[in-house]
Amino acid sequence: MEIRDAVTALGALAQETRLAIFRLLVRRGPAGVPAGAVAEELGVQPSTLSFHLAHLERAGLLRSWRVQRQIFYAVDFAGTRGLLAFLTEDCCQGHPEICGGLPAAPAATACRPLRTGESR
Repeated sequence: MEIRDAVTALGALAQETRLAIFRLLVRRGPAGVPAGAVAEELGVQPSTLSFHLAHLERAGLLRSWRVQRQIFYAVDFAGTRGLLAFLTEDCCQGHPEICGGLPAAPAATACRPLRTGESR
């Protein structure tokens, strides 16, 4: 990931509504959520939600697809993994034990969808 892409992604997350949307979609996983359900759950007006969803999608953090008349949104795990890898690639100068046991590249497993029956 290039630094300008990381800045764009971090900028997209640096807003309360967008961060709430992102966190909701992380919890829901790769199956995604219809835009209307996101609006209802977060109490955001649909037009405002559309703006925020588009911002997160342009930043490479969400993906969307249409099913009949509904648009579903989910976290773009590849984009999220890229951002996390960028943020942690130089973690503790290659000595993650210095950082309290934080793995050098948590993105490798933290943002991939779980397989059936698997837990973190």
